[in-house]
Amino acid sequence: MSTGENRNALVVWGGWDGHEPERAVALFLPFLAESGFTVRVETSFEVYTDEEVMGAADLIVQCVTDGKATGEQVGGLVRAVAAGTGLAGWHGGLVDSLRADTDYQFLTGGQFVAHPGDIIDYTVEIAPGHQDHPIVAGIGDFTVTTEQYYLHFDPANQVLATTTFTHPTQPPEVTGAVMPVVWTRRWGHGRVFASTLGHSVADLEVPQVNEITRRGLVWAARQEPEQGAR
Repeated sequence: MSTGENRNALVVWGGWDGHEPERAVALFLPFLAESGFTVRVETSFEVYTDEEVMGAADLIVQCVTDGKATGEQVGGLVRAVAAGTGLAGWHGGLVDSLRADTDYQFLTGGQFVAHPGDIIDYTVEIAPGHQDHPIVAGIGDFTVTTEQYYLHFDPANQVLATTTFTHPTQPPEVTGAVMPVVWTRRWGHGRVFASTLGHSVADLEVPQVNEITRRGLVWAARQEPEQGAR
């Protein structure tokens, strides 16, 4: 485990090219370096079985859509987060990865099931009572044009932003459904940050999305004992 400003970030990208995983993670690599992280980039879940690397990681940023992993690999990730390593990611790279692995879904707290209407305009609303959370503080409601993720999600999540399904091209059965867009959760001693925004690099460059993602990465990273948890 590293301390202070000398922290380690493990970035894992891969999977479906449509989410531009290499370009997406590259967008945040300079920010991580500026924030005091030494960054290691991998393109395989095999790194999750390396106990030395995982034990030294203060933050894992995963961007792998449609990925598949062995039980040993998922177990390595789950144990690392439980021991204090942070996990963060966005869109399909985190919540549409390892679809068949329920241990992984239990860790992340949400699983993509559909984006009815495909690319549409919709509003992201900051959740009442959480406007002062460091990930969303000072960011008001905003509109995006992208996929609106419909999820199976864990009610134990701390939801920081939501969206309501109202688009006329969507099935009437989902009209009025309120879905999480940004959430956090604790897993053992570790923190998890997830956002459903980020279908493309252009989406991640939307100012509010970019700021939320940056803050989420820093928030999720391993905390010093005296900082506690929120």
